[in-house]
Amino acid sequence: MASRLQRRLEAQPMQTIDMSPLLDVVFILLIFFIVSTVFVKETGVEVDKPQAISAQKLDQMSILIAITSSGEVVYDGANIGVAGVRGTVEQLLVKEDRPVVLQVDKMVPTELLVEVIDAAKLAGAVDVNIATAKM
Repeated sequence: MASRLQRRLEAQPMQTIDMSPLLDVVFILLIFFIVSTVFVKETGVEVDKPQAISAQKLDQMSILIAITSSGEVVYDGANIGVAGVRGTVEQLLVKEDRPVVLQVDKMVPTELLVEVIDAAKLAGAVDVNIATAKM
C-alpha cells in the first residue's frame, strides 16, 4: 500500500507557488506607502531653544520657521528673512490651515521675534507657537 501511494505521489506533477504575483503586490504596497508618506520640512539650522515646564508636543503638519542667534530667519534650509515670512506662510496656508512653529534661539532679540510673529499672523496663520525644550 505504501508503494502504491508513493507511486501515485511521484506520478503527480510537483506543485509550486508562483511568487511573481506576490512580488507585484509587495512593490505596489511599497509604492503606495512612499507616495502617501507626509514629509516634514525641517528648518535646516540648529537653534538653542529656551526651556519651559509647560512644553507640549505639536502636530506633525506644522510650518517650521527658525530664527538663529545671528538674526537669520530660515525656512526649509533657505534664509528667507523677515520680509519672506509673510509670503512663505501665505503660500503654505493655501492648501490647508496649519499652525506655525517658530524655533527661536535663546539669544534672539524680542523685537525680531515679534516681527516674525506679526508677519506670520498677517499671512493668515491662526496659531503661532514658539518651540521650547522640555525641562
